[in-house]
Amino acid sequence: MKILHSITICILMASCTTVHVNSDGLVEFAGRQTDIVGQNDIAGLVPISAMSGSNGMYGLGAYEGLDGEITIFQGRPYITQVRGGNIVMRHDTDGSAIFAAWTKNDTWRDEPIPPDVNSFVDLQRFIRARAGAAGIDTAMTAFPFLIRGAPAELEWHINRDRTNGQVVTQELFQASKDNYVMRNEAVTIVGFYSEQHHGTFIGTYAPAMADSGEQSAMHMHLVSDDGLSAGHIDNLHLAGGMVLRLPQ
Repeated sequence: MKILHSITICILMASCTTVHVNSDGLVEFAGRQTDIVGQNDIAGLVPISAMSGSNGMYGLGAYEGLDGEITIFQGRPYITQVRGGNIVMRHDTDGSAIFAAWTKNDTWRDEPIPPDVNSFVDLQRFIRARAGAAGIDTAMTAFPFLIRGAPAELEWHINRDRTNGQVVTQELFQASKDNYVMRNEAVTIVGFYSEQHHGTFIGTYAPAMADSGEQSAMHMHLVSDDGLSAGHIDNLHLAGGMVLRLPQ
């Protein structure tokens, strides 16, 4: 059964900030992705310290001001921002996310990904099938997942504000990204699956799903094994030997 409730956390920084956090199963989340375009809201809402700091914490979000990406892996923040033409990586807890989803989970079950699972669409269908077989109500419950391996190709981005103070339209939101391609590099993918939270922490539109006849239910970030790259995954092509990790 899906349970949604609101709690309030108070993080002491320069002042006390109250953040209303929603919970669905193992997933906690706050803020809404659609508020970026719909309400021109790019202010920080979720302190990075609220979703990091202890082993077993995993999360993702968009950095305040459309100025980067936030990925939490094993409790450690990987904050990527673009300065000049370079990616700058930070591991501190300064700043906040416009919106975010996170979890604390220490126990995972491994599911080898078969060779015929290659595309973004294939992966979503495989995750749905294997989670369902593990007893997760995928139609009603949000859940985290991890993927380990070296994909043949990852298309990903880091937010970089190009709005110049204008109202954030869909076009300006898409323009406020620096895009990258990674091939055959070992990564961990931190992901969240939900069919119920489009516009909250799942995008309302994913180009990789455009011709699939179904809506995207995944939000995924990568962290490279060399620690130099992290950001939001737009599309992917998998390779052999990869492993899906589902909560146990």
